[in-house]
Amino acid sequence: MASRVNAFLFDSRRPIWGESLVWVVSASLGQNMKPTPPGIRGADKQPGPADIPPMERKSTRPSPELMQAQARELSAIAQTIPSAVSQLNQGILARDMNEKLKRIEKLSKTLHSELNP
Repeated sequence: MASRVNAFLFDSRRPIWGESLVWVVSASLGQNMKPTPPGIRGADKQPGPADIPPMERKSTRPSPELMQAQARELSAIAQTIPSAVSQLNQGILARDMNEKLKRIEKLSKTLHSELNP
């Protein structure tokens, strides 16, 4: 059996293209590999998003008293707008109308975000 193995390994009639192909492919793959920069190796060691558990969201809903006060303020300011608009039609512009409208907008956005988190 040993003579068969030796005859196979050293047979001159055996094609060598297979061995040559393996050698050429392995040599070409080794040359095409680019060196990895040191910073990337360090970044691979850092925990990623999959490694960090998600933070629990705490409910930061304000107190009902604060929301009630904001709703009252919104209602009070909104009741002054119709009279300011009628004065505007007469040619008189109230000084604080722009600030009132901005405050109404801010209060409504705040209440909306507190009610629908």
